[in-house]
Amino acid sequence: MKEKQVGVKFSEKEAEYLAEQRIGRIATASPNLEPHVVPVGFEFDGSYIYFGGWNLERSLKFRNIMRNNKVAFVVDDLVSTRPWRVRGIEIRGFAEKVECEEGRLCVRITPTRKVSWGLEV
Repeated sequence: MKEKQVGVKFSEKEAEYLAEQRIGRIATASPNLEPHVVPVGFEFDGSYIYFGGWNLERSLKFRNIMRNNKVAFVVDDLVSTRPWRVRGIEIRGFAEKVECEEGRLCVRITPTRKVSWGLEV
């Protein structure tokens, strides 16, 4: 099976940041466009974002993705308060269910757009 082309290239700093972080927030929308945002543990392989979870198929985020695969994913943190310094990345794209290691069900996000801040400092 041929992999889909990823339309977004991550800078070295963005890729390093995503590789060192473990928690992000996935935003989905219900069929009647009600937003739903929840934290998830994730992995980044240099191109795609992956997340799973206990009872994933029963979760609202998963059910929303199966009906509308457009998602937003945010990873951010607070480096310091004095001076105030935040960093992060917002990724938009589409999500699909895939099989991960050991036959586990996961969601893969294929990025189509990204915006990052505070990573070059």
